[in-house]
Amino acid sequence: MIRTGECVLNLPSADMVSYVDRLALTTGSNPVPEVKVRRGYRHAHDKFGISGLTPELSEVVAPPRVQECPVQMEATVHSVHKLAEGDAKWGGRLVSIEVAIRKVHVSEDILVPGHEHRIDPDKWRPLIMSFQQFYGLAPGRVQESRLASIPESMYR
Repeated sequence: MIRTGECVLNLPSADMVSYVDRLALTTGSNPVPEVKVRRGYRHAHDKFGISGLTPELSEVVAPPRVQECPVQMEATVHSVHKLAEGDAKWGGRLVSIEVAIRKVHVSEDILVPGHEHRIDPDKWRPLIMSFQQFYGLAPGRVQESRLASIPESMYR
């Protein structure tokens, strides 16, 4: 995102959990940073191939959208904020990236009938990751996450 100034925020539904979990422990970084190697990550050039999801051309930005995701937001990087600059361990390693949404795509399946810009909350079931676990809007986990195999202490 920092290099190109563009991204697509693809919001999967809870029923897409197996596709998303296939991407766990993969990174586009090559070589894989040592801290990620210790956590079990591996380099993955073709994340679409690994996940089984389908790339779809974006209209405003270069990165592709994920065809199966019910909500896709094309965005450009507005600003990058460095975090923890005074911390000896984390300084220079953490950033917060602010984006500007340029185009939103929403599947008709989750819209309120007759309203092209209103999502029906009774139809939209987003996939949520909380503390390394997958959740939907129903109580309980949707599926065990492979990311949870990394001890939380390794993130300290």
